[in-house]
Formats: sequence, C-alpha cells, structure tokens
Amino acid sequence: MNSSRNSSGGRHQEKKKPLKSSSKKFDAKRKFSDSSKPKTFKSSSESEGAKRPQRFETKKYEGDRKSLNTSKEKPSTKKTVSNPEVDGIRLNKYISNAGICSRREADVYIAAGNATVNGKIVTEMGYKVKLTDEVRFDGSSINPEAKRYVLLNKPKNFITTMDDDRGRKTVMELVANASKERIYPVGRLDRNTTGLLLFTNDGEIAKKLTHPKHNIQKLYHASLDKKLAMSDLNKISEGFMLDDKRVIVDEISYIINQPKEEVGVKIHSGRNRIVRRIFEHFGYTVVKLDRVVFAGLTKKDLPRGHWRHLTEMEVNNLKML
Repeated sequence: MNSSRNSSGGRHQEKKKPLKSSSKKFDAKRKFSDSSKPKTFKSSSESEGAKRPQRFETKKYEGDRKSLNTSKEKPSTKKTVSNPEVDGIRLNKYISNAGICSRREADVYIAAGNATVNGKIVTEMGYKVKLTDEVRFDGSSINPEAKRYVLLNKPKNFITTMDDDRGRKTVMELVANASKERIYPVGRLDRNTTGLLLFTNDGEIAKKLTHPKHNIQKLYHASLDKKLAMSDLNKISEGFMLDDKRVIVDEISYIINQPKEEVGVKIHSGRNRIVRRIFEHFGYTVVKLDRVVFAGLTKKDLPRGHWRHLTEMEVNNLKML
C-alpha cells in the first residue's frame, strides 16, 4: 500500500528534492550573448592584462609621484657634511693633518698632555677644535692646512732664509706664488751655492730630511780653482778629521769628460758649508757649487730660478726614506 496520500487524504505528501545536474554547462545565473554573434576568445595574456594595469602605466604613475614634492612625507637620506669652521675637528685629526704623527699616536700624546688649545692642556679624547683656535704641540704652534711640496732650482745671490733685515734677496721671493700655504725651506744652501732646494709645510718630512740618522744623500758638482790631485781625492774618499770630527764622504770622483777641476761629491752630512770646507782643508777653493740631487730628487726639466710641485710619487718616495 502506498503510504503517501494527497492533501485530501489527510497525510502530507513528501516532496522529492531535485537532483543536482552534473553538467557544467548549466548555470542559472549565466547570461548568454546573442547567439547570432560569433564567440570571441582572449588569450591568457590578454585576460591578465584586463585584470591589472600594464607595466608601462605603473611606471608612468610612479614617475609622476616622484616628480611631486614629497620632502615633507619622507625624510632626506643625504648625509650632512660637517663644516670644520663651525663644527670643528677632532684634536687627534688636527695634529695628524699638521704632519706630526698618526691619529692613534696623537691620542697617546694628547693623553700625556703634549697638546694645548688656546693655552690650556687638553687630555680629553674626541675633543674638537676650530680652525680659529691656537693649537700647540710640545710648545710649537701647528695647523692642519694642506701639505705642499715645492722644489726650486736656486740661482746665485739668494740667501736661504724667510726674511732678511739687511734687505738681501731671499729664496722666499722665488717661491712667493708657489703656494697659498706658508712653506719653509728644508735645510740651507749658501748664498753662492746653486741647485735643488725643497720647500714644504710638512714638519714631519722636513725633520726626516734634515736629521742625520736618516742619512739623506745629496750630490754636488764642485768646480775647483785648480786640478784635484789623485792623492787628495783618495784621502777625501777614505775619510779624515775636520775640527775634531770625522768627515765621511759617500762617494767622490772626477766628472766624466770634464777637466780634473770638476768633481762630483755625494755626501749625507748636514754640517754647515761641509763641501766647501772639505776642499779648503786640502788647499782648494770651490769656485762653483751646484746641488744636482737631493733625497732622490733631480733638476731634470727644471731651469735655474724656476720651481715646480712634487709629483705624488715623489712625495711617497720621500715618506718611505
């Protein structure tokens, strides 16, 4: 017997659930286009392009944004450059720039009380000084200006001094336009001696080139009033006593293809007028004296009375002596 009855029979008839269609073509919400029009299909790249803006549009947009003034939105990433005249520089760097020593060595000297600023001893690490401050190291005034190295081929009748109260011509007149920094002659050349003379504001280099322990060699061309005897040449070469001090000449020889009056002398002694005094000791007078080599520097392409700046390689060579 059928248990389901109609409404007139008193029992509610059970509704059957519709079966789900397995067909993927059926979509109640899908809207179909006019069947008369042919269907068109888009490639995957076109579909992606429809979903998102193309790359060139993005670049153009970003470019427009960069052209806007966004200084208020983003902080500047540029590094600020300190001004030594306003902010000052560390004392150890100041001493190092002055050519005294390295920064690390300067820290040791500062801690030991070797440096003063405006008359007061400073031992604080990282202490900053301004360019207007008076800085002294071991009692001597120093400054951190750029290092200059000027080589002069000195003529006769100029004295090696900063100034002369007797109004004589000085070597400083010859290098007056060589540097805006104040430079000083390294060592001395007599008034009548010609040749190479170095000027610098690098105290460390100047000290090295003049201190006897560094054995800085100089080569002179001496013109004598008469022929130098071979016996005297040998005596000079072997070394001799002069004013209770032994004189040692590195090399001495006649100049090739020149008369016996022309002699070359290589020496590292820094004693005053030493070359002239050597020949005077043996009865000779030096008529002309020309320094042709100094600490490896030569007169090549440097006319008498002219100056030039040292090359970077020449400066490095001096520092390695």
